[in-house]
Amino acid sequence: MLFKKNFTQESVNGVRMGNGSISFQGIKLNVHSFYLDGVLIDSGGRSLAKQFMPFFKELEIEQIVISHYHEDHTGCAALLQREQNVPIWMNDRMIDYCKKKPDYPMYRQLYWGRRPPFQAEPIGDSFTSANALWKVIKTPGHSQDHLAFLNSETGQLFTGDLYCQEKTKVVLREESIPDIIESLQTVLTYDFTDAFCSHAGYLHEGRMALKRKLEYLLDLQGKIIELYHEGKTPKQINETLFPKKYPIIRFSSGEWNSLHIVHSVLKEYQEVSL
Repeated sequence: MLFKKNFTQESVNGVRMGNGSISFQGIKLNVHSFYLDGVLIDSGGRSLAKQFMPFFKELEIEQIVISHYHEDHTGCAALLQREQNVPIWMNDRMIDYCKKKPDYPMYRQLYWGRRPPFQAEPIGDSFTSANALWKVIKTPGHSQDHLAFLNSETGQLFTGDLYCQEKTKVVLREESIPDIIESLQTVLTYDFTDAFCSHAGYLHEGRMALKRKLEYLLDLQGKIIELYHEGKTPKQINETLFPKKYPIIRFSSGEWNSLHIVHSVLKEYQEVSL
């Protein structure tokens, strides 16, 4: 199979950004790693190790923090741990999972490779780097262990996969839209200037970008509940709100689907209504 890979890097307001992408059959996926004050945030996908590792070697990495356990964020962690002997910190909920060989679908292995096992330590509510105190913000929704990181000295917020894009159309089966809404509300209570997303990169006017996403999801949640009260089934609601069928739905055998958005909203709504 012919996968097209690309890597770019840039610096924005003192943050070094490495962006690796991989394309196949019209589907292009990308992921960033960020570096600031000795801290590397996420390690890219294993399939892009040849692209990411030269970038990492340019940096003076003192510690690695992981936003969440997904393989496009942890793929090079084992390589960095072996070659640079630096500590890795993450939410303790998925540390045991990351110690073992991963179990995820073949299409994700084709794109991101097989993530080697690595040893991480629980991160806690904060950590320090050479010149700053960092706040660790729990932001579940995209995954149960998802974290955002705020550099209190610079006011720069690293949001992992909390943002990705303003108008979410498909999500993973494990995602929860109500939890993402709550996590967006949480990060917006903090004082930050810049915002960096693991897939969108630097967010111009980051606070406003996160607010727009929150407003979109709140409006979407309201529409789903309204259609549910009209007697529509989850499938009918999905067809009404998301008529376009994206290639990733078929390619992932439904692991990515707009229907998961509907199900997650209705699950929470029905639980609260009991």
